[in-house]
Amino acid sequence: MSIDTAPTVLLLPGLYNSGPEHWQSFWERERTDCRRVEQAEWNTPRREDWVATLERAVSTAPRPVVLAAHSLACITVAHWASAHPSTAGRVHGALLVAPSDTEAPGFPAGTVGFAPMPRLRLPFPSLVVASTDDNYITMERVTGLAADWGSRLVKVGAKGHINSAAKLGPWPEGQALLEQVLRGA
Repeated sequence: MSIDTAPTVLLLPGLYNSGPEHWQSFWERERTDCRRVEQAEWNTPRREDWVATLERAVSTAPRPVVLAAHSLACITVAHWASAHPSTAGRVHGALLVAPSDTEAPGFPAGTVGFAPMPRLRLPFPSLVVASTDDNYITMERVTGLAADWGSRLVKVGAKGHINSAAKLGPWPEGQALLEQVLRGA
């Protein structure tokens, strides 16, 4: 794949955005193929707004895209894919890291429309990356989501919510998984 046809990696942060020590922020700073998708509202998001923003980002990208989503953004990707099947064809693949369970009683208040979680097969290849001790989803739930989405599940051990608190830095393990998605593996 030449540099002119290589996919653009759209970084999709979850609730509250990804701070400077989050792996997505490292990737944005260090990789030339990554671009963050900015949502208008990070703290009290509405599904329809986040889906519309993702639709604009994918439909206006100059090349095919790979989605690198974290937490609530994983659920956004699933909602978007079911709402925009024609644009979803521009997606080369997705890396869905630590999806959060928007149906769980302990899910943070303030989000609108993200539950119920979409359980339809995604129309593009995807990897779901899960930690064995994530506070925002049980292993049973993430395993079911990955199966429903047609995603390959990758368990990365005890890394919490795979966010800044995990102190992953540029997260080489995640970058290796991203390379698999970029290669179509």
